[in-house]
Amino acid sequence: MTPETKSAQGRISRSLVILLAVACGAAVANLYYAQPLLHAIAAGIHASSSNAALLVTATQIGYAAGLVLLVPLGDLLDRRRLVSRLLVVTALGLAGAAAARSLGVLALALGVVGVTSVVAQILVPFASTLASEEERGRVVGQVMSGLLMGILLARTVSGLGAALFGWRAVFAIAGGMMLLLSAALWRALPDVAPQGGPPYPQLLASVAVLIREEPVLRRRMVYGALGFASFTALWTSLALLLSRPPFSYGEAVIGLFGLAGLAGTVTAQAAGRVADRGGAHMATGFFLAAIALGWGLCALGGTRVVLLIVGIVVLDLGIQGQQILNQTIVYSLRPEARSRLTTAYMAGNFLFGALASAGTDLAWRTGGWLAVCAFGGGLSMLAVLVWLSEMRRGARMPAERGPESAVTPSGPDRRLAEPARSR
Repeated sequence: MTPETKSAQGRISRSLVILLAVACGAAVANLYYAQPLLHAIAAGIHASSSNAALLVTATQIGYAAGLVLLVPLGDLLDRRRLVSRLLVVTALGLAGAAAARSLGVLALALGVVGVTSVVAQILVPFASTLASEEERGRVVGQVMSGLLMGILLARTVSGLGAALFGWRAVFAIAGGMMLLLSAALWRALPDVAPQGGPPYPQLLASVAVLIREEPVLRRRMVYGALGFASFTALWTSLALLLSRPPFSYGEAVIGLFGLAGLAGTVTAQAAGRVADRGGAHMATGFFLAAIALGWGLCALGGTRVVLLIVGIVVLDLGIQGQQILNQTIVYSLRPEARSRLTTAYMAGNFLFGALASAGTDLAWRTGGWLAVCAFGGGLSMLAVLVWLSEMRRGARMPAERGPESAVTPSGPDRRLAEPARSR
């Protein structure tokens, strides 16, 4: 029984959607626990703060490797087994981080955590596969909201946990959570036989084929990458703004600003329902415009906290709404290749996020908060211009008109060998 046939027979249970959302959020949070703890970690292992910053780099490099090397396996292997086993390895990496006595061992352990935390990017397309056609956008929206909540809350949870129990306890507790989730997902996920695919080397190479043959994927990669770049620019620089006059907030208060991002996450869940009703194209323009508006409000909020909070909510609403729309649409292109589509889409996000991090640092050093807002606003306006150009050309993808037009494959990976169709 194929995943599509199985999902067509009934709707995915709400409890399973919640479990998938929690698992995605907890898995991706592993990438961010170390960021607010670098000073404490440096003192604990007798390293300099500048060297401790390399731990973040090790985690990011590991995650990038996992996106390329592990996520495509979701199209080839039994995802239930793959997810459960990866979470066990993640737990071992976190245990190693908790016990590490040297910078090298800690960096290696966090690199392993980064590689295996891509389980979140395996679960999102799996949720799309398990959902019936008419509910796919809603399910993807809810699971993606869990993932985004994990990103936003990780630093706050990490800081509070370290203050109460020490930085090693943060990694130990996270490792225990990974083991619990591994067991829970092993019991809850259906045992769906993989559809099969090409050998592993060809599987990796087919990601480039998908990008070349699918213009819809390329467009959505542009929207997603520019949106994620805005997300990175905001959350990379916000602590710098809030720790200085006129705010001069401490770390605990700064961490609470992640709650403003959560408001946007909850609201953005509506994006999935919009996609299910076939209104994704116009909704994309709305969310991209919200990102631009959010940057404008953030610029005005450089000295006024209320405007700043409203700007964060609007900006995160736009970013997360368009990300949910993008992934819902991308998963409708080739159901047999959803994990590889995820690799292509998320690799673009990750690349632009890294570039945006460097650009944000340069903007801050050059012109402070207003320069950062100009940088982020410029990225958002570029995305709006791309959307307007598609409007003028009358570009519409089948998946944007509603779930009834989604592509149904006639066999595993058959379309990878077919020429690109005119859309």
